[in-house]
Amino acid sequence: MKCSVVILNWNGQKMLKQYLPSVVAYTQGDGIEVVVADNGSMDDSLHVLCDFPSVRVIKMDQNYGFAEGYNRALREVDSEYVVLLNSDVEVTPDWLTTLLDYMDTHPDVWACQPKIRSWKNRAYFEYAGAAGGRLDCLGYPYCYGRVLGNVEEDRGQYDAVTDIFWASGACLCIRKDAYQAAGGLDADFFAHMEEIDLCWRIWCRGGRIVSVPASTVYHLGGGALAYESPRKTYLNFRNNLLMLYKNLPAKRMFVVMSLRFVLDYTAGISLLFRGKPKNAWAVVQARWDFMRLRHTDNFINKRKENLQKAVIPYPDSISNGSILVDHYLRLA
Repeated sequence: MKCSVVILNWNGQKMLKQYLPSVVAYTQGDGIEVVVADNGSMDDSLHVLCDFPSVRVIKMDQNYGFAEGYNRALREVDSEYVVLLNSDVEVTPDWLTTLLDYMDTHPDVWACQPKIRSWKNRAYFEYAGAAGGRLDCLGYPYCYGRVLGNVEEDRGQYDAVTDIFWASGACLCIRKDAYQAAGGLDADFFAHMEEIDLCWRIWCRGGRIVSVPASTVYHLGGGALAYESPRKTYLNFRNNLLMLYKNLPAKRMFVVMSLRFVLDYTAGISLLFRGKPKNAWAVVQARWDFMRLRHTDNFINKRKENLQKAVIPYPDSISNGSILVDHYLRLA
């Protein structure tokens, strides 16, 4: 099999009805399959999938989260390439062939993503991925086309193929052997930041990741958890800290973690004063759980493995600057 496009679904019957038709229509060809891995849905998702006989369905017995859900699903596919595609993504003609053609001719590229634009406001980039993910020196993710909450209009400013630090889990095309070699998604993350953590390991182990903007998809975003959800706040803060702990070289660890201690609690106080006490408490809980988890054998061993297997200790694709400093200096 050339490529399996794998959509992880959990109680997403409305998303499947809305977006799966475009995936089926524009994802065809020899050796190409569309797979929906159902993460123990309790709605009518499986009934909806009966209307798409060309789609292969993988049924799982419970909700394993984004990370472990994909790990389990990808064990059931045997393809050179896999695409992790969110259920709320509308694809366009030639979206997949454009990505695969680039990967076929660039063997040093382990993963890539298309240009991701907003389904709601189609002239603009979408928050979760935009024209390719970046990471600043303190571990804050941002994108070409999106910094913090500021999303740019797509005026062709990112139309060249570009090395990126992370490819969005909304539409991530990756060689399956590279996925396995890098260890797959970290199931302990459950959801959020897991694709950035995977991409960090890819860079450290000698791979490249690029944005291929000749391919375009449209992403709704916030399909599983709303952007303002305290649960999302918790997972983003906790998993971001765990990612830093797993991957940072020792000589950078103390400075980065010390600054993040101050900045995270500052973010919690800011949320509290903005009338979001549940989100503020989520930040505190995330910090506490991170401190507990980092001292477990599980995460100590993950850090050891990542540092031992790194042929590049600290990727050049991580920015030397801070998006917070740049952003607030511009506002000053």
